[in-house]
Amino acid sequence: MSETTKECCALCGQQKKLHSTGNRKLCSTCRAIFGHVKNHPEEIKKVWCELYDEPILPRTNNGHPIKDEGELPNVLDGKRYRTVDRENNKWYLSVSEVDGRPVEVFASTAFDRDNELQSRISNLTTITRLISLMLRHIFMGERLTFEKCLKQIKRSSRQRDDLPDMLYGVLSRYTENRKYVDKDGAQMTS
Repeated sequence: MSETTKECCALCGQQKKLHSTGNRKLCSTCRAIFGHVKNHPEEIKKVWCELYDEPILPRTNNGHPIKDEGELPNVLDGKRYRTVDRENNKWYLSVSEVDGRPVEVFASTAFDRDNELQSRISNLTTITRLISLMLRHIFMGERLTFEKCLKQIKRSSRQRDDLPDMLYGVLSRYTENRKYVDKDGAQMTS
């Protein structure tokens, strides 16, 4: 049975007639909302995603959200796939997993010393690094930031003025401190 008192509601903060609900004292409106959340969590998740375009509670690794990619285990399970592109180049795609969920993707080819493929490989590296970052966000709760995206793009560059290098140069102008590195490695401010 619930008690009735006149205090501030734990959810809306208004001073109303309250009812004890578990360890909270709620007004009748908030009590109804609380009951709906408790009894229909799937509906609340849908509404939350519509409003905020993100999961209501990100998935975590052993109950602890990952703060950066350095917190991945040293050894991961994984699968390797071999595929062939339209020009008959063989590619190897490796997918690292945590609890059966993909958290990193790597791609390589037997022709990675071939100069004609260097540009394609740096672009592919950029794609796989960014996909890996997104996978860790989705499946492990790692916080996805603009700075992390820039870091992965910069690490993808294999030579000066390749696509990742150009992307990094342009996108780094949008960082909060507005600093970026020019083609010669000098830090500049926009």
